[in-house]
Amino acid sequence: MLTELNIKNFAIIDELEISFSGGLNVITGETGAGKSIIIGAVSLLLGERASSDLIRSSENSATVEALFDISGNAQLKEKLINTGCYESGELVVKRIVTRSGKNKVYINGNLATLNMLSSLAESLVNISGQHEHQVILNAENHIDILDEFGNLLSLRSEFTNLYAEYQALRSRLKKLESINSESEKRGEFLRFQLKEIEDAGITVGEDLSLTGEKNILINAKKLMEYAATSYDALYGKGGSILEELGGTINSIKEIKKIDPGLKVSEQELDSMLFSLEDVAFTLRDYTKDISFDPGRLEEIEDRLEYLGKLKRKYGGTLEDVLEAKKGIEGELKGIASVDEDIKQLSEEISSKRVSLLEKGNLLSQRRHKAASVLKEAIESEIHALKMADAEFGITFKPSVEDEINVKGIDVIEFYLSTNVGEELKPLNRIASGGELSRIVLAMKKVLAGTGSVGTIIFDEVDSGIGGATAGIVGEKLKDVSKSHQVICITHLPQIACFGGSHYLVSKRVSGERTNTHVTILSEPERLNEITRMLSGLETTEKTREHAREMLKASRG
Repeated sequence: MLTELNIKNFAIIDELEISFSGGLNVITGETGAGKSIIIGAVSLLLGERASSDLIRSSENSATVEALFDISGNAQLKEKLINTGCYESGELVVKRIVTRSGKNKVYINGNLATLNMLSSLAESLVNISGQHEHQVILNAENHIDILDEFGNLLSLRSEFTNLYAEYQALRSRLKKLESINSESEKRGEFLRFQLKEIEDAGITVGEDLSLTGEKNILINAKKLMEYAATSYDALYGKGGSILEELGGTINSIKEIKKIDPGLKVSEQELDSMLFSLEDVAFTLRDYTKDISFDPGRLEEIEDRLEYLGKLKRKYGGTLEDVLEAKKGIEGELKGIASVDEDIKQLSEEISSKRVSLLEKGNLLSQRRHKAASVLKEAIESEIHALKMADAEFGITFKPSVEDEINVKGIDVIEFYLSTNVGEELKPLNRIASGGELSRIVLAMKKVLAGTGSVGTIIFDEVDSGIGGATAGIVGEKLKDVSKSHQVICITHLPQIACFGGSHYLVSKRVSGERTNTHVTILSEPERLNEITRMLSGLETTEKTREHAREMLKASRG
């Protein structure tokens, strides 16, 4: 709960220190004294947007600091431990607003961010004023109110996690389908390329071999002439090289018979003769195999031109073309796997959707049960608040898949009828200011035991009500203060008399400056303030006695 609040240089507040107690704290004072300014200062500590206009005139900065007792708030303690700001059962929050815009936030003396402050705020203080009225009127918030009341936030969290997984799968499927749509055209192109390469029947080195054959065909006549001339010189004519060589070898052999010391090998001579004979016979046969075939030459040229086209298209060599073929085959395989992935993912989405709907239906069933209890509880409270003919309803619109969202399969809205015979209509089309204030209070009363927030501030809870209704509102606030610290700003004595602690806000002029002061009232001072609130400008003994009776009755 909020135990200390220090405000400095904020609006018309020079310097203010307020100590709050548990239970019901009421704040009263004349209009314009600065009651709402105090609530505005607390709002800054809850992460509300700051403006330099809030800084007191002639000052460069405004400071708001608060001390909270969090000894009984395990959820808040866990948050502080996670942020490294936990020290003990107390929490000090400080915010400094400057005209230069360099604002600062401190949590237990540690410099913090506004987001960190906002995350703690939901467990610290709830301010129920005009903003709270807007929250109640906004149908989008009704499902949150119901889930909090029914203690369904844990189950809803399970649904939310499933929903996130389901949406992630659908997102992946959408991307795959987009890829698959583009891949169909890509696949057609790749299959064309693959067929083109396969139909070519390429072998490595084929282009070099064909180039050689082409060169032979072009030079066939020269080759035949060179081969025939060489054959004749070696063997084919009288006085050929082989004939002369044979005679020479025989002469050397005769020398060897006479002089074996001649260092010439007969085997080498014979080998030389036989080698030249082989060359001669090879040349003779070579001339038989050479022929000029124009058809074959054209065929080779066409083939080389085709292979050249493939090399220009897929790579500089036939090896590159064949490597490109492997890449095309791999990409086609990947495209084919997308279809399989889509099929598998679709099955996974279908399975996840079944689980999602099962969890959603379970959550919906629990909500219907909680709705019946909440309807009865709120109707009981608003009937007690002088709305005897009012009927409260919680509608569940039929859900379709498109309406499934992160919060479940239900579309929920609060309805109200304030007069007999009138049908239930959406809350934001029915409630007047006074009725809405009572409905907000009724909800706070019903939900008091379910929230983790330690302090509830009611600002303008008495809007549009008075008389006996105000007394009942006071009793309800006192009931809420049994489970939460309650701070209530009120203009009605029927509500103020229920406070356990009573604070008077007043405005004083000192020198040329206006200052707001807060005084905790003693019993006699409190009697005077209740009397003032009852009588206005003129105080009579009768109104004083009435005030005394009201205070006495409120403690009964």
